Amino acid sequence: MTAPPLRHESRPRSSPAGFLRQFFAQESAAGVLLMVAAVLAVMVANSPLSRFYDLLLSTPVSLSVGDFAIDKPLLLWVNDGLMAIFFLLVGLELKRECVEGELSQRSNVILPGVGAIGGMLFPAGFYLAFNHGDPVAAQGWAIPAATDIAFALGVLSLLGSRVPTSLKVFVTTLAIFDDVGAILIIAFFYTANISLTALLTAAGCIVLLVAMNARGVVRQSPYLLVGLVMWTALLKSGVHATLAGVMLGLTVPMRCRRDPTNSPVKTLEHDLHSIVAYFVLPVFAFCNAGLRLTDTGLDDLLHPVPLGIAMGLFFGKQIGVFLCCWIAVAAGWTRLPRGMSYPVLYGAAALTGIGFTMSLFIGSLAFEETGVDLLFDERLGIIVGSLASATVAVAVLSRVLPRENSAPS
Repeated sequence: MTAPPLRHESRPRSSPAGFLRQFFAQESAAGVLLMVAAVLAVMVANSPLSRFYDLLLSTPVSLSVGDFAIDKPLLLWVNDGLMAIFFLLVGLELKRECVEGELSQRSNVILPGVGAIGGMLFPAGFYLAFNHGDPVAAQGWAIPAATDIAFALGVLSLLGSRVPTSLKVFVTTLAIFDDVGAILIIAFFYTANISLTALLTAAGCIVLLVAMNARGVVRQSPYLLVGLVMWTALLKSGVHATLAGVMLGLTVPMRCRRDPTNSPVKTLEHDLHSIVAYFVLPVFAFCNAGLRLTDTGLDDLLHPVPLGIAMGLFFGKQIGVFLCCWIAVAAGWTRLPRGMSYPVLYGAAALTGIGFTMSLFIGSLAFEETGVDLLFDERLGIIVGSLASATVAVAVLSRVLPRENSAPS
């Protein structure tokens, strides 16, 4: 008995708009877009358009009200202004995770917390081992200490459903601790001359935000208005202005007293997520990743600063995260999450060596904004270290994660 002929059904053609909707719905979209922006920046910086790229970044942009004025090139508006929105989202996510998320459970905090400590100390140690004799170069010790969560999760999503939920939670929680560490580093180590008047104004804004929270104010506009004043004050104070975003995020109320189902934190976080993922971070990457490769040789990569950054991201992160987590488990402080083994933990440790966005940001604070004429480009070390870490992470995890179960035909 012969089988009936197969019917060939034509698949509906997807429109460009439908393709874009499907792309942005994917978990990896933010990481892919960030990568595209970085590659585009490198291409433009090494093309005949490089002159226009430099002119764009150095374009002066001024805002003034009476005698008060803010006058900065476009690059610093991106790094000080747009990145404050990114740090606002970080503050909101941190508050939500601490109140009712993964960070609210002690058992979920110990392992990634210990790993984050090692993942900051070891890369800084590697960097300083290469640059301990140069006080100017030593300012970049924190560049390899942070993890780019968008890139890391984007790379992780390449492995599809093979990735256990426990691994995603571990990497995300560790990256949150990394962000907290980076915030503290920026606050305490990368500040200019302090203006006491501006700093007191910012402190007054924090007091007002806390009072609004205590009185049950849940509308977004008053918080955003006070946050804008705080950002301006910090910009003039010498403390980096992006910290205003973190403080604002932490003071937004988690719950509405009259309607417990209404969460101002979650609402604002939802409103900002797409803006940050698909605009703020790609624009930041495009403006900061324009590395010129035409005159770059092996000597440039072997300069102590790029070499120290690359070694810190690649070796420091892997060793620091894996070793500290292994010690914590061996000492009985915690245990590996279900679905994770030591080989999977090592792959996750390699993944944390992707430090693109935060490393570029700290690099701009350490070197570009100091006004020192430097003979090296720290972006070379960031890109090399991050790419090497991503390659090793994918190679290890694709080998040690279980294969997808194939359903019988």
